[in-house]
Amino acid sequence: MSDTKLTLDQVAELIERVRIAGSARQPHGSGLVNGGWYSTEDVAALIGVDPSTLRRWRTSKPMQGPPFVRLTSRITVYSVPDVQSWLESRRIVPGEAA
Repeated sequence: MSDTKLTLDQVAELIERVRIAGSARQPHGSGLVNGGWYSTEDVAALIGVDPSTLRRWRTSKPMQGPPFVRLTSRITVYSVPDVQSWLESRRIVPGEAA
């Protein structure tokens, strides 16, 4: 996992950007088929890491990062709803933290 630290405002901005991108890419509902797709570079830019970080997460044991679909040995994509869910699962609300 990366040592990148994000502020609460940055996380909120990321979630909002994913929500906006997801709604813009979901003309016919949600899910893997109609939910929209991000490339590795898209997700890296969205969360503020280098694309090589996502590649490293995909090959680590155990795998890390958002769920992905490997279309070929050279093409990997991320569904917009999966990225949004992954970001939301990583969210920590300070007043509610255990």
